Amino acid sequence: MDKKAAVIAIIVKDIKASTEVNAILHDFNEVIIGRMGIPYREKGINIISIAVDADMDVINSLAGRIGRIEGVSAKAVY
Repeated sequence: MDKKAAVIAIIVKDIKASTEVNAILHDFNEVIIGRMGIPYREKGINIISIAVDADMDVINSLAGRIGRIEGVSAKAVY
């Protein structure tokens, strides 16, 4: 398969889910180009964007695993 560059947008609504999000991101560290996290204190959420370079199956797997965490949503943009 061809590798694609993508951005995964992650919204963490439950701060307790951060540990699980970080563990998954660590599992996929070889495809992550960069990461930016912004705490949005007024709304009580954290916004994370992940730049990745990988096969679409890997990108979808990463976004899917993160999106299945309770209190977290994730979308991939190619």
